[in-house]
Amino acid sequence: MIEARITGTGSFLPEKRLTNDDLARLVDTSDEWIVSRTGIRERRLLSPGEPPSRMGVAAAREALAAAGVAPQEVDLLIAATNVSEQPIPGTAPFIAAGLGLSQEPAFFDLKCGCAGFVYGLAFAAGAVAAGLARRALVVGIEALSRFTDWSDRRTCVLFGDGAGAVLVEASPGRAGVLGVSLHGDASKLGLLKLEAGGVRLPASQDTVRRGLHYLKMEGEGVFRSAVPMMERATREALAQAGLTPGEVDWLIPHQANLRIIRPLAARLGIPEARVVVNIDRVANTSTASIPIALDEWVRAGKIAPDQIVVLTAFGAGASYGTVVVRW
Repeated sequence: MIEARITGTGSFLPEKRLTNDDLARLVDTSDEWIVSRTGIRERRLLSPGEPPSRMGVAAAREALAAAGVAPQEVDLLIAATNVSEQPIPGTAPFIAAGLGLSQEPAFFDLKCGCAGFVYGLAFAAGAVAAGLARRALVVGIEALSRFTDWSDRRTCVLFGDGAGAVLVEASPGRAGVLGVSLHGDASKLGLLKLEAGGVRLPASQDTVRRGLHYLKMEGEGVFRSAVPMMERATREALAQAGLTPGEVDWLIPHQANLRIIRPLAARLGIPEARVVVNIDRVANTSTASIPIALDEWVRAGKIAPDQIVVLTAFGAGASYGTVVVRW
């Protein structure tokens, strides 16, 4: 049996910071209002004209360096993102070109909303375990600031840009992916949406005028769905691994909202001291949120060998899932 484990992590955040006080100059809001409702204090934004794929390349380089693996040794690249670098050919080929992946590995974009990284990690581990790849690179990357309506205080306070990456390798031993649970509920496909720009509503003067290229969210519906979704997937993945919530050393949830993260931890019975939270500094970076938080904790030396780490997320679709890892 081939085991699959994470051998390297990396992340990248743009330099530009946009604080809550900065936003208060744009829309009717305040630092107190934003923090009390989301837990967010600031977010990072990609500079105008800067290609988003550069963030993914930077995060991937860090992950490869941490694993001691050269780009030429990668034989699978999965780019998890909501909005690709271009409609065609997507984001993965731009990251592959930026990394100089000269051995022509398989690469593709994966689109599962904010749960994309969890899905990507699960499929990368599956590919490695099945012998389809030896070294799989999974990159979560978002530049949602470019699809944010900065006049809508309900959404413009939420999102930030960034990228995170992990390298998954074949490796024998106790460490590795222990459990996976992936689900989708299409009855909730309207909770998070960016309506125009695809083949259903191609870009036009009318779609621009109607603001259909901005990300829209039904906040109350997301809140009611996200917690039970992630709880279900987490309990299933832990059961698959033969573990209980009490044995979890670190819970790393998608950084969507502190008012979602705290109830999730409470329902699982996991103390907040064992829940990784960085939403105050980076906001909701969607598919990048979990790998960014994971990389921060790894580089800070907070995740030790043999510890149980749970990665769980939900997103547009609605897609949701959990991966349980022994470090």
